[in-house]
Amino acid sequence: MEVTRKELINLELTEETKETVIQSLAKQIDACGLIESFDTYYDSVLEREALTSTGIGFGIAIPHGKSLAVKECAVAFGRLSQEVDWESLDNEPVKMVFLLAVPESCSGNQHLKIIASLSRKLIHEDFRTSLEKSKNSQEIVDLINDCLQNMMS
Repeated sequence: MEVTRKELINLELTEETKETVIQSLAKQIDACGLIESFDTYYDSVLEREALTSTGIGFGIAIPHGKSLAVKECAVAFGRLSQEVDWESLDNEPVKMVFLLAVPESCSGNQHLKIIASLSRKLIHEDFRTSLEKSKNSQEIVDLINDCLQNMMS
């Protein structure tokens, strides 16, 4: 199961706030027909974000929403043109964002498994460097899907 595709990748996000970054990536998920209601999904991500920051460190954030509005699991990825304050755990600004969309009906805590799998890979500098330096969307798609392949099977 592939949770991302080229249409969900933006290598030049120009948004300047956490909310507009999330909104932009959520619009990409919506444009792919993966959510029923943009507003319901977007609100679920902001509600989750209000609990505690999803800025995990290393200049990376993994905001996520689990919602009835989501039809199927998806991961959107954005590389920011300028760093954005995300109130991250390490107090560093964010330059890469993974936005997760997870159906409410998903068995167990699939979003937590996705976050855990991504986090395990993101600890490694070579993986982060590949994400930072990839020249095209397909390279990012391959990196993310490869990372999550074992978890999904």
